[in-house]
Amino acid sequence: MEYKKSNTWIYWLVVILLIVIDQASKIYVKTHFQYGEEVIVIPTWFRLVFTENPGVAFGMEWGGTIGKYCLSVFRIIFSIVIAFFLYKNIQKKEHKGLLIAGVLILAGAIGNVIDGICYGAIFSASDFHIRNVAQFVSFGTGYAPLLQGKVVDMFYFPLYDGVLPNGQPFSFFNAIFNVADACISVGLVLLLIFMRKYEES
Repeated sequence: MEYKKSNTWIYWLVVILLIVIDQASKIYVKTHFQYGEEVIVIPTWFRLVFTENPGVAFGMEWGGTIGKYCLSVFRIIFSIVIAFFLYKNIQKKEHKGLLIAGVLILAGAIGNVIDGICYGAIFSASDFHIRNVAQFVSFGTGYAPLLQGKVVDMFYFPLYDGVLPNGQPFSFFNAIFNVADACISVGLVLLLIFMRKYEES
């Protein structure tokens, strides 16, 4: 019984590990890449492209400065709620699939929350026109105040990148994302799968 109880900590350790991986990849790209810089990892399929998302998703913004504050607060509350439900489901020894989904969603949510809360306060700005590489700065002297930071994105997997018959360039799945985004997406898919299994059983 004691052994089983100790196993519950594995879920929280995985959350921490995923957050560390997410933040390490973002900080590396932020401090080594110029804004918009692209590195081809696997030709025609996998690239690293440094960009920043100031808003909700796919670079969309909402509500200006006030909207950004609201978004950051919402992300914090969402992370707390997910952490609470994960804790409760671990205590109830729910299906491992549901717990793994909760771990992924929580890690992804916290990973992006850290960017929004802190990055503006601790990094200099990345500017496409100046072509500079961002640096760590004294806390509070960065490119934006607390809760106004931008989320760092870098993974680009165009499933098709070519030209249409009419000569227009076309790219399928041209979203640029990060480890946190991937965790949330996979976690939501797993959640839907296992929730559906519960409903059918």
